Amino acid sequence: MSKKTCPLCPHHCNLGENQTGLCGARRNIDGKITPINYGKLTAIALDPIEKKPLNRFYPGSSILSVGSFGCNLKCSFCQNHHISMAGEDDLETQYVKPENLVSIAWDLRNRRNIGIAYTYNEPLVGYEYVMDCAKLAREKNLKNVLVTNGCFCQDPMKELLPLIDAVNIDLKGYTPEFYKKLGGDLEIVKNFIKLAAKYCHVEITTLIIPGENDGENEMRELSGFISSVSSDIPLHVTRFFPNYKMRDKRPTEVGRVYGLADIAREKLKYVYEGNC
Repeated sequence: MSKKTCPLCPHHCNLGENQTGLCGARRNIDGKITPINYGKLTAIALDPIEKKPLNRFYPGSSILSVGSFGCNLKCSFCQNHHISMAGEDDLETQYVKPENLVSIAWDLRNRRNIGIAYTYNEPLVGYEYVMDCAKLAREKNLKNVLVTNGCFCQDPMKELLPLIDAVNIDLKGYTPEFYKKLGGDLEIVKNFIKLAAKYCHVEITTLIIPGENDGENEMRELSGFISSVSSDIPLHVTRFFPNYKMRDKRPTEVGRVYGLADIAREKLKYVYEGNC
């Protein structure tokens, strides 16, 4: 059986029969790249919309948040590593069909639920499930929210983004070297942000890690890029706490977060400090 190349992200994993990609969620089955995490939920909760974080999209509302397993990056500071770095046999999952998920979301409207957020792990490694759910949710006038690292190729995103109402994108830093450590590509993420801004509401999150991405000049460049797309895009400047393989680092000083947020405000209208 010939190998197949996954078109979804810049890794373009070239997979032989029954071989799984770097993300741990996509496999060549019978000559077709198949999402093995389709409908397999590891987390489902009704969250405040501000927890995504989205501060300027239906504030005060709730959103049904769901996650599966797998991720196409390997961040050593991952806050959800127990599901993002897991394989299909590493944890319990609950299978929920798209129509059932949309039904659950619909029934929660009396609790201020506005729709579905695809989040927790990297939802786009389960692209097909997000697409199928988003189509059904849109038919019910439910909102679709995507929380993603944004390290994905343009063509599949042009198919999905017209169905998405809001997205929060992790802009993890602003140097190619930092992204290389994570197994990602800064330019791909920048292009994702520019594309998403054409289709839906966008907010950005940057986790500030001491000694890694906390330089003042880096924040000036990062916020300058965001403002070149739109100065109305909110930026969440978020405090790091030790996690996963970065437990030896100290938490970010609160003053550092506030200082970098002030720098970002030189270019952006809406800047929020997080985890402080």
